[in-house]
Amino acid sequence: MSELVDISLHLQNRISSLHRILDLSTAELPQTKMKKLGQELFGLERLLEQFEKCVEQQREQLKQLKEVDQFFQNDMKDVQHMKDNIPAHMPRKKGAGSGNEPVKKKEEAADVHITQTETVRKTKTHVREVEFITMPEFDGIPQYMKGRVSYDQLNAAVQSINTAVTAKYKILHQSLKTLHNHARKLHQRFKEQETKHTKGQYFVVEDDIREFTQMKVDKRFQGILNMLRHCHRLKELRGGGLTRYVLL
Repeated sequence: MSELVDISLHLQNRISSLHRILDLSTAELPQTKMKKLGQELFGLERLLEQFEKCVEQQREQLKQLKEVDQFFQNDMKDVQHMKDNIPAHMPRKKGAGSGNEPVKKKEEAADVHITQTETVRKTKTHVREVEFITMPEFDGIPQYMKGRVSYDQLNAAVQSINTAVTAKYKILHQSLKTLHNHARKLHQRFKEQETKHTKGQYFVVEDDIREFTQMKVDKRFQGILNMLRHCHRLKELRGGGLTRYVLL
């Protein structure tokens, strides 16, 4: 921009000089003066060409800036859309204890110095959880199965189930000596509900949902369980008059 201003001022000075020369042209001018006038006109023509080039360059830069601004505005709209539509529950990557751990190489395993007691303790304290439903999975659930349950409501139910699972197995992983009377009764009930088919698996029953969460175990809840089974988050194991919801 400063270059254009400098060129414009220079042109104005040169034009003013030409005006003065032309004003004197009524008188008979020497040959040297006429030659100087021609040189001035030629120089002015070259300056005008440079000025036009600068204007064209500035015009091209302005066009590029407008394109950049348009890209920026589009990105801002995309970011705002993502900000306004962040799901309440984000799916998590499967980590340790999820059943999908990568197999370590023998060399790496040889470098791990953890005692058997520490390994058992870590295994016992880990509690598996139901993974949140993704939006594509939710969209794939048949409408007759979803009813009026929204995406956020379904994942809120997942969170409640995880709360019940965590609370249940926290009690099961503790020593009976450290539990108060009510927790001991729960511990005994949990053990009685286990079968050979649930060995090594995590499951809850309806009483666990009532015990550890505020969720109502009603017809709507049964519909949510159907959706979670459809999405391969749970499976049912029946026996002894009890329905067990096993985490997959």
